[in-house]
Amino acid sequence: MSIKHPIISVTGSSGAGTSSVRQTFEQIFRREQVRAAFVQGDAFHRYDRCDMEKAMRAAAKRGNHNFSHFGAEANLLEELEQLFYTYGETGKGRTRLYIHDIDEQRATGAPIGTFTPWTDIESDTDLLLYEGLHGAIKTETVDVARHADLRIGVVPVINLEWIQKIQRDRAERGYTTEEVTQAILRRMPDYVQYICPQFTQTDINFQRIPTVDTSNPFIARWIPTPDESMVIIRFKDPRGIDFAYLLSMLHDSFMSRANSIVIPGSKLDLAMQLILTPLILQLVERRRRVL
Repeated sequence: MSIKHPIISVTGSSGAGTSSVRQTFEQIFRREQVRAAFVQGDAFHRYDRCDMEKAMRAAAKRGNHNFSHFGAEANLLEELEQLFYTYGETGKGRTRLYIHDIDEQRATGAPIGTFTPWTDIESDTDLLLYEGLHGAIKTETVDVARHADLRIGVVPVINLEWIQKIQRDRAERGYTTEEVTQAILRRMPDYVQYICPQFTQTDINFQRIPTVDTSNPFIARWIPTPDESMVIIRFKDPRGIDFAYLLSMLHDSFMSRANSIVIPGSKLDLAMQLILTPLILQLVERRRRVL
């Protein structure tokens, strides 16, 4: 953790919706004139798409049929922790982009499924925002979570997460439902070992729950809308959180526990603005006082 160079980490599984959360952060940064360095978790995958397929086949020959991007072996977790440490100490570091689709290919000139070269992150930023799979991971060899000043978990209930992943990968990446289903099954052991434990490290979790039937996510034809959802917001430490204010501002919300508030899904962006803006400003103001 760092006063001069704070780090905000948004962590969640593939298809959880962390990219949407990043958009909310971008709105806050723009409105409050906060200069942020952005780091995508995909930058710290160990393999590009071609090499990942080779690594999966090699792992299967060794008897490991669950090799996945969720696991430690397929990622540069030591390098990610080093980035968090370096940024916290100096405000500097290096990252890259993984190219998912044609739009990113056009923007960077790099082929789909590959990485851009490593480059220095922007200089003279107020904070770093990480968004990806492993922003709060803690294992026997790495502890990324300890370097982040604010840790946010994005955690739809698992059937909804699967629906979102299937719909996204079919629409944006050209995969079939069967291919996405196989990926979900292959990743499950790593999901349990590496993804779920991170949400005990996070300071705030946003968990969306559909209010429509999602019993069989593999045949769902569309993603439940925000109006068809509720969101549970859990605070690891509720001290200092003005729940009365949040309840008054978020119509039809209620508290389910002393550290949790439940809101209509359509109010998620407003809730994040209300909750995250003062926390971001605290980090930035503390930094500016020290400097």
